[in-house]
Amino acid sequence: MAVEKRGPGCYYKSVIERREIEKLAMLAKIALSESELAGLQGEVDAILEHISEIQGAGEGNGAPETALICNVFRDDGEPHASGIFTEALLNAAAKREGKYIKVKKIL
Repeated sequence: MAVEKRGPGCYYKSVIERREIEKLAMLAKIALSESELAGLQGEVDAILEHISEIQGAGEGNGAPETALICNVFRDDGEPHASGIFTEALLNAAAKREGKYIKVKKIL
């Protein structure tokens, strides 16, 4: 984490260092100018700070941790009898061969 002086008594703590931005640009095979590197470092810092705020949003507000987890699926009821819809589905298919749906061979 780099600390940069921005005027008298003003300091800015960077979350990501410039050399890390340069390494990311090199890995992505992107050529960046000096001004683009500085601008990108500020943008990445802002994104990472925002993510850390989002991650800490649920902490300390009194809500139990399990309140965030819920089951969105319905309980399975009694299953239908086996084969009850088989004939209707086979009749709806374009081509049929016995108890199977016939499809075009693809190689």
